[in-house]
Parts: sequence; C-alpha cells; structure tokens
Amino acid sequence: MSKTRIGILGAGWWAVENHIPILKSLQDVEVVGICRLGREELLKVQERFDIPFATEDYKELLDLQGLEGVVVSSPHHLHFEHASAALERGLHVLCEKPMVLHGAQANELVRLAELKSLHFLIPYGWNYTEIAALARRALGEGVIGEIEQVQLLMGSALRDLLSGVGAWFAKESFFSPQLQTWSDPSIGGGYAHGQLTHGLALLFWIADLDPVEVFAMVGKTNRGADLYDAICCSFRNGAIGVLGGAGTIPPGSPKQMDLRIFGRYGVLLLDIERPRLELQHADGRKVVYRVEHLPGQYDCVKPVRVFVDLLKGKPAENRSSERLGARVVSFIEAVFQSVSTRTITRV
Repeated sequence: MSKTRIGILGAGWWAVENHIPILKSLQDVEVVGICRLGREELLKVQERFDIPFATEDYKELLDLQGLEGVVVSSPHHLHFEHASAALERGLHVLCEKPMVLHGAQANELVRLAELKSLHFLIPYGWNYTEIAALARRALGEGVIGEIEQVQLLMGSALRDLLSGVGAWFAKESFFSPQLQTWSDPSIGGGYAHGQLTHGLALLFWIADLDPVEVFAMVGKTNRGADLYDAICCSFRNGAIGVLGGAGTIPPGSPKQMDLRIFGRYGVLLLDIERPRLELQHADGRKVVYRVEHLPGQYDCVKPVRVFVDLLKGKPAENRSSERLGARVVSFIEAVFQSVSTRTITRV
C-alpha cells in the first residue's frame, strides 16, 4: 500500500495537539518532515512522533523528495507566504484558519490552487459535522424559501489568550499557543480571525450567501485586538444579517454557536451549544432533526481525514475550499475597514 507523504509547516501547539496525531494514526499516511522555529522545540516534536526529517527552513521541507501535501499551521500572518510557496511547488495544502489576512492574498491562493489543479482545504471542523450537512441540504431544497435575514452569534472562552496573558485550555498540552499570534492585531490576533472565522465559514457553506456590505463595531483588549464584535451586513440576494461574537465567556464553558436563518416560508435554527437543528415553517409545522452532537463540541478530525482522501483520489467532499476561505477573509477584512473608518464598507 502506497503511503501519502505529508509535511507539517508550523509544528506548534495545534499541529502537535491535532494534525500530527491524526495523520500518524492513518496507516496510509507518512509524515515525512516537520518545520518550526526553535531548534530545541523542533527536536522534541521530531522525537515524540518519530518523524524522519526536521528543519527550521520551510523551503527545505517543501523540497523533500516525493512530498505530496503540506499542513500549514504556522502563525496567521505567515499563512500566505507558506501556502503560496507550497502551491507553487505543486503541493496540495491544508491551511489552518485564518486562511490569510487579506482578500488579495486569498484571491491569489485561489488562483494558484485552481491554475495548478491542487486541493486546498481550511480545516473548519463544524463544516464537516452531520448537523451542518443536514442544514445545508434543507436550505438547498428550498424549504424556507429565499433567505431574507440571518443571525449568527458565537461565544468562546478566550479572554486570556486574546489578551496575551495565557491559555487556560492548554495547561496540559505539549506546547502552549503562541500568545502574540492570538493577541497582536498587526499579525492577525483577535476574535474575528481566531474564532468568528469558524461561524462565518459555517454560514457561508450552509447558506452560500455572498456578502456585499458591512458596518461593524468591536470591543478591544488592552493590546488592541478585537475581543467582541458586532456586525450588520447585506448580501447579494438582498438579505441582511446581524453577526458577531465574544471571547469573554467563562473558562471551561462549552463553545457557543447559534445560527438562525430566516426565509420567506420559515426559519432554520442551528445551535451547537445545546445541540439542535429545527425547521419552523410559516404554516406552523415544525421539523426537529435528530442529531448526535455533544454540547458545544468542536473537533477537527474529519477535515484532516478528508484532506488525505482528496490526495488519494477517494470520494470526499471539501466543505471548506479556497473559495469559501477567500469569502471569509474578504468579509473579515471589510469588517476591520469599517471599524477603522466608521463607515459602511464594501466587501
């Protein structure tokens, strides 16, 4: 059995906690190399997972013989440099969120991936759940009619991380998250790039809405990163939305993700914190879907496995492609432009 050869570019906290263990558990995958800065930390990861090649130079990793794909899990502001370099070398890419920080960068990755016919996947875990698939199918069947209004609210227990003072959830982890990556707004720190991106990706995949304009306000940490966000927006089909979230719920709380999509003939309700998926029709009928989802559950196993299946040519659905990622990135960029100018901003 031939093994798919994958490299890890950015072997930090999340790669060590999630991506590498999943890939190492798959018999038809070989993690052939890793890259990160810090020689001591690099060697620790190499030894822990028995990986044959380790380097601090990402170009050396990308040049490995027979490499087929890479996981880009470096700091946010380096995603474009690393993902574009991988695509230029003809490698498939799984790129952590945020995909990149600017719409122009996202569009360039779309161009490269499509030009070279390469797979590009952003591992948004909720997009790969049963509850998301059921919701997308229901909307695709037109059961609530044309979408008129959407509401999205997220909540995360990340005040310490986004403020740059710690990470309560990673006390037992092999590495801790890099605090600057999450708390410095100049390199993508803050709630929108770190968390709200998940909710936006879920909304845009389920409903396939194309945002046009936004007006936004944010509350900031003492380091200037957005800690909670409030966004009004419009979509190309004429619908409007109220979207936002906060990183201020108490440590240990389950993740909150509440999505309500109002249409001409009814409303779809999706709640991750108290798992439910309901359709309420205008004539009073209600459909309650049975879903198996733990309260507030988020995991990122399925996207990694889908990435491997895509590389092997197996039937698999990419629910978080480069085009969806570009839509999320452009939306968040417009949010920050609106905040800085205090005006309605085009996406």
